[in-house]
Amino acid sequence: MNELTGKVAIVTGASRGIGAATARELAAQGAKVFLTARSREKIEAITLEIRKNGGEAEFLASDMSRYFGVEVVVRRCLDAYGRVDILVNNAGVIDPIARITDSDPKAWAKTVEINLNAVYYGLRAVLPLMEEQGSGTVINISSGAASSPYEGWGHYCAAKAGASMLTRMAHLENGSDTLHIVGLSPGTVATDMQVRIKASGINPVSEMDPTEHIPAEWPARAIAWLAAGAAAEFSGTDIALRNEDIRRRIGLID
Repeated sequence: MNELTGKVAIVTGASRGIGAATARELAAQGAKVFLTARSREKIEAITLEIRKNGGEAEFLASDMSRYFGVEVVVRRCLDAYGRVDILVNNAGVIDPIARITDSDPKAWAKTVEINLNAVYYGLRAVLPLMEEQGSGTVINISSGAASSPYEGWGHYCAAKAGASMLTRMAHLENGSDTLHIVGLSPGTVATDMQVRIKASGINPVSEMDPTEHIPAEWPARAIAWLAAGAAAEFSGTDIALRNEDIRRRIGLID
């Protein structure tokens, strides 16, 4: 039996890219998945696909940048499955890409709400439940932008740096032998976000050839690996999928 069989996982930003691939991977490994994103049609379609393939899945369209939106997702997940074992804090955006002096303050703030506040909201909503259960795993999607500045990404870099610190703080305050909080920095992934980065023409990442980006299925497998037990080793830290030893341990390379 797979380590994830019967576990209950909430995946945010599950309508596409890493989130969608993660929902599929966790379900394929036996987890019951609860998908959420702002786009109802997309998460409904993925949920039906998972069910058709024999998995268990539910969904709810909600806004993770508002605490009420996170609360209602957790409540609906509890109604459906009775517990939350895994939270994948994946919801994130990079638009609009702009230098600080050219940026729109309202748009800048909204990006920070999605990339940073939503991580805090997720932690705030599930950690008390996990402490009561006596176990749980939270995986926050991090980025190399958490520690390195990239032109035009001020909002994204600042938010990811904050989210990385929240991983460390949650581990300090709530981490235990059975409750783990870890960050995953996937590197550049072939998603819609990279299409928008390419179109911006700002900073070296936009100049990368699309063939250099890894498929979304790689971080999805990394997330499943962490959720299945590896998170205990790395709790309170960000791990980088660019690390060849990590890729080898997951089984992505020989």
